[in-house]
Amino acid sequence: MKTIYNGKTKSVLVNEEDNSVFLFFKDDATGENGVFDPGANTVGGSVEGKGKIGLAISSYFFELMEKNGIPTQYLGSNLDENLMAVRNLTVPPLEFILRYYTAGSMCRRFTLEEGISFEPPYLEVTLKDDIQGDPLISERLCLMKGILKEGQYDEALDVLVRVGEILKKELATMNLNLIDFKIELGYDETGKIYVADEITPDIWRVKDESGNIPNQIDCGKMLLEKINK
Repeated sequence: MKTIYNGKTKSVLVNEEDNSVFLFFKDDATGENGVFDPGANTVGGSVEGKGKIGLAISSYFFELMEKNGIPTQYLGSNLDENLMAVRNLTVPPLEFILRYYTAGSMCRRFTLEEGISFEPPYLEVTLKDDIQGDPLISERLCLMKGILKEGQYDEALDVLVRVGEILKKELATMNLNLIDFKIELGYDETGKIYVADEITPDIWRVKDESGNIPNQIDCGKMLLEKINK
């Protein structure tokens, strides 16, 4: 296996014999100074077993998306090796964000209180650029920079909303209220769109029955118990 990209919580590997592509789920978690936060742009620490839990949860939700007619990058998983087999896609450097409530960076940017409800949900697209602080980006700029083609921006937002509906409904059955989440999207050689990367507690905020917002480590352990029942 050859590493072709090394991210904060995952690496992208390729099997040079057949060019098959895999994601390796690390035990690293985003945050700062040992405090874990799925919205952070830095690695806050490492927890043994976190990668395996994330892979199991991501496999569960990718399979759920597929059952609901949303194509995904997922092809299968090997929990013993923390590896997810994935389609070889072109993944633009964008994150597609859906917010059901105000939280995190949105509150800091716009001086808003936490927990204000959005109906319909609030959609954002950001450029993945840690140095620039992942700035918001418009359709026009995506086209100017050649990141997306005509029509793909709106298509991506439609997929984002559909993913949110499924994710929110499923998490509600686990007594968790979805606050916000972000996904990545990719395209095959024909331009078909797929949900890419992962669907784990690393990409969302949720509120539990007590009104608490668990970090991605605690949320992952909680979800693993529920999906394994």
